[in-house]
Amino acid sequence: MRLSTVILPVRRWHEGGRDEWLRAERLGFHTAYTYDHLSWRSFRDGPWFGAIPTLTAAAAATERLRLGTLVTSPNFRHPVTLAKELISLDDISGGRITLGIGAGGMGFDATALGQEAWTPRERADRFAEFVPLLDRLLSEPAVTSDGTFYSAVEARNIPGCVQRPRLPFAVAATGPRGMKLAARHGQAWVTTGDPKLFESGTPAQSREAIRGQIDKLDKACADIGRDSAELDKVLLTGFTPDRGGPLQSLDAFVDFAGRHFALGITEIAVHSPIPDSDFSADQAVFERIAAEAPAQLA
Repeated sequence: MRLSTVILPVRRWHEGGRDEWLRAERLGFHTAYTYDHLSWRSFRDGPWFGAIPTLTAAAAATERLRLGTLVTSPNFRHPVTLAKELISLDDISGGRITLGIGAGGMGFDATALGQEAWTPRERADRFAEFVPLLDRLLSEPAVTSDGTFYSAVEARNIPGCVQRPRLPFAVAATGPRGMKLAARHGQAWVTTGDPKLFESGTPAQSREAIRGQIDKLDKACADIGRDSAELDKVLLTGFTPDRGGPLQSLDAFVDFAGRHFALGITEIAVHSPIPDSDFSADQAVFERIAAEAPAQLA
């Protein structure tokens, strides 16, 4: 099982931001992700920096650590401009970028550009067009496409990604249309569990829901003749009924991770601690988990 982390972009680069990314590499995390939002929930009234510039700076500061978004969405992105930024970022990092991508939600990003928030169906419609077009833009030197929501006219992306045929997609999905996109375009699949269970569900119910999600992914892959074992299965923690429990101790995390590994999860992403927030945790315990848990889960 791979162990990764999520570093929220809430610190100025020269006031602790850079140090967090360097620490993630020193601790041996497989990937360090960040959210691609304009702001987010309880952090809305505080500092919040852009994902692509932050990842660019992290790429220049680190050497081995994989980097990525968890996740980017169509809420305020267009495939043509996003592709150019990603190809540049993949080049700067030497081919260490993973794009986590999802349909987006109802939060601040959904209305920040002045539009009405899209319904779940409208988000799914846009996502179904966004992902295939972005796939082409990152894989082909020139793309023309006339879509319902997104178009490209001779969009040039030369020389393309360092990673071939393009950088990997980690597709966040739970519904049938999203699962089909993950099966066809993903190199990984991402879940946060079942959001309906977050407030009142139990850890056992959450694991059963994730098992069901993986079964749906298996079917979506089988329907197009793909082996779902080709996809990494990523659990972004902090949104299951366990909440911060897995970061209370090394033993608690190993138990949590082991139970999800048995379901088929292959990568777990834990949030780097942020004091006085939903992601508050003991830094020493966090670092011990990074150092010791992977060997116990091998």
